[in-house]
Amino acid sequence: MTPLEDAVATNSRDLLAYLQRRTGHPEDAADLLGDVLLVAWRRVTTLPADPLEARLWLFGIASRTVLNHRRSRRRRSAAIDQLRENIRTQPTKTESSDRDDVRAAVDALPQREAELVRLIHWEGFSITEAAAITHTNASTARSRYASARTRLRTLLGTPDKNEAYAPPLR
Repeated sequence: MTPLEDAVATNSRDLLAYLQRRTGHPEDAADLLGDVLLVAWRRVTTLPADPLEARLWLFGIASRTVLNHRRSRRRRSAAIDQLRENIRTQPTKTESSDRDDVRAAVDALPQREAELVRLIHWEGFSITEAAAITHTNASTARSRYASARTRLRTLLGTPDKNEAYAPPLR
């Protein structure tokens, strides 16, 4: 057994109990113990040879892991609160019925074409960027996009005006 394996075998129960008391959730404590062990393995060259020092070293890693976990939870909670506030303050119906028609038409396209249209018009990516995101050759993406535009014109009943650029479908 390596020195790290010895230290972990000797202290893992106490570490898990420590983490459970700090988090209040057994699942979180188990995840954090895995994080502690990962950090310990990465820093094995700094593991003290003395068993008591090795114990303190492991608990020091656990202490910092708990602090990181708490910071992450606070950030996540703040982000969720902000998202809830944004959703709460937005009107419930943000798009007109003609935009619902556009969404329905895009949803009626074959999956690959629909995703290209969404990436280009709703997310603001270029055709080349959308091709990279979808792991598609750029020329294939261009032909799929052209096909999608033709189908959308048919689905929406709009005439082809031979436009060089179609307005965004937002």
